[in-house]
Amino acid sequence: MQYAFPLLAIFIWAGNTVINKMAVGAIFPAEIGFYRWLLAGLLFTPFMLKPVIAHWSQIRPNLGRIFVLGVLGMAVYQSLAYFAATLTSATNMGIILSLMPLMSLALAILSLGQRLTAGALVGALLSFAGVLVVVSSGSLATLLTHGVNLGDAMMLIATLAYAIYSTLLKKWQLRLPPLVLLYLQVLVAVVVLFPLFWLSPKVGPNLHNVGLVLYACLLASMLAPLAWMRSVATLGPSRTTLFFNLLPLITALIAAVVLHEELALYHLLGGTLTLGGVILSERWTTPLRRTGS
Repeated sequence: MQYAFPLLAIFIWAGNTVINKMAVGAIFPAEIGFYRWLLAGLLFTPFMLKPVIAHWSQIRPNLGRIFVLGVLGMAVYQSLAYFAATLTSATNMGIILSLMPLMSLALAILSLGQRLTAGALVGALLSFAGVLVVVSSGSLATLLTHGVNLGDAMMLIATLAYAIYSTLLKKWQLRLPPLVLLYLQVLVAVVVLFPLFWLSPKVGPNLHNVGLVLYACLLASMLAPLAWMRSVATLGPSRTTLFFNLLPLITALIAAVVLHEELALYHLLGGTLTLGGVILSERWTTPLRRTGS
């Protein structure tokens, strides 16, 4: 039963990557990115006003940090994913997303003083090779000639933004209830994304896209984070993070069934290298010896 929570979160997030792709042509990226957080904010508000008021003395000195977290984790990461979906496949997006734990580990080594391990170094090289295989569609010569697909590049930036978000969350250790912190970040996303929504073309909610918005809001923005936080509380951060490794596989399977995306050999090779690198970095924890000491 304890594994149900992280599995539920991963299945929802994998499904949301496919939803990003399904939204192409049904609703503009700036629209769904804004609507999901606006609806989440409206649904959260009746339950969260009292907790926010009760914790205001802790919230006020951390408003700047909460704003940064909301911009990185909710606005930049989620919005870029919608724009990336217009230019790349859901399978590619899932494989690139699997770099997130490794990026977070690298940032922890750089900013939190965490020791560099042999697994982190070798794993980084393996995962980097895997992503190169995916974004080049199995042809490094094509990559050198034409560069990275813009959608893949957006997804890499989105993944890095969330890795920075995760690192700052760990570094700052804001002593707030998880739900309060999530709600405040949702409000930040609504405020930050409103200008982009206002200036972008719109089709408005309709029968073709309302289900996509509801999935992104109710499941990806509300239920999945709650399930993930519950998993962290019961299993611990390290064991919970391991489940993130299932994301590219589940995303590829859902994309194959729902979107009829074909799994090419380079997807399998790149995904295996990337996933292998992440697992190696987490399992091989022997610190590298420092020379000259």
